[in-house]
Amino acid sequence: MTTPAPDSAASPSDELVDVVDEHDRVLRSAPRSEVYRDNLLHRCVFVLVRDPQGRIFTHRRTDTKVFAPGAYDCFVGGVVGAGESYLDAAVREAEEELGVTGIRTRPLFRFRYTDGERFSWWSDVHEADWDGPVSPQAEEVAWHTWLTEDELADRLTTWEFVPDGREAWRRYLELRTTG
Repeated sequence: MTTPAPDSAASPSDELVDVVDEHDRVLRSAPRSEVYRDNLLHRCVFVLVRDPQGRIFTHRRTDTKVFAPGAYDCFVGGVVGAGESYLDAAVREAEEELGVTGIRTRPLFRFRYTDGERFSWWSDVHEADWDGPVSPQAEEVAWHTWLTEDELADRLTTWEFVPDGREAWRRYLELRTTG
């Protein structure tokens, strides 16, 4: 994997990610800054994490995030590194953002997200269960809690959530009802 090591001086904008086509086939690798600047199609992972009571890890993103700074999200995740699989990225991102080790994810579905203006990516959605404490990554997570599905449904009407997370949640619920 070409993602900088945690102790690397490289910034996240220097991280190499795979640029993909409309069929999710890798075309080349490019720095994240170029991918965002030129609105290049790339890959991301989303992980819905539940505790033993079935509550969902929900957090507010830091104000330094390029996409949806300060917005709430019910998924942890992020950009897939160059040469990295969706599954490896889901585990890496969940462990980094939650500050845990040993998490296992289950892939659920994939869809192409676009905001129609600036961002476009393939979104690979996973689910995980976690029964231990969390120590969220300060660079990514400004605040967190565990919400029931009813509480989350209420917050989705009153809080500003990331648009790709809203779309992933909508599809998640749709998948559950249609089987």
